[in-house]
Amino acid sequence: MNEHSVGSTESMDILSSSFLLGNVGAPFVIGLAVGYFAKKMLRMALFIGGAAIVLMFVGEYYGFTNVSNEGLQSAADTAVGAAKSFGGFLVERLSAISTKGVSATVGFFAGLKMG
Repeated sequence: MNEHSVGSTESMDILSSSFLLGNVGAPFVIGLAVGYFAKKMLRMALFIGGAAIVLMFVGEYYGFTNVSNEGLQSAADTAVGAAKSFGGFLVERLSAISTKGVSATVGFFAGLKMG
C-alpha cells in the first residue's frame, strides 16, 4: 500500500473522529445550544406575557381598562402561530447544517428538553 491510498481510506472512514466531529458532534452541539436558548426565551416570553395579562386584569378590576375575552384569545392565537412558525424556521435552518440534518435537529430537540 502506498501513502496515498492510506490517506484516501481515512477520509472515507465514517467512524473516524474527524468525520464524526464535523458531521455529527458539532451540528448536535449547535442544535443543542439553539434548542436550549429557544426554550429559555419561550419561558421568558410566557412569563412577561402572563405578567402583562395579570396587569390588564388588575386594571380591569380597578376600572382603568376593559379586557375583551375575544381580543385576548385572538392575541394568544396570533402568538401561538408566530411561535410555531419560528420553531419551524429553526428546525429547517438547523437541518441544513449537516449533510443529513439529523444530528442538528436531534440536538435542537434535546436542548428543548433540557431547557
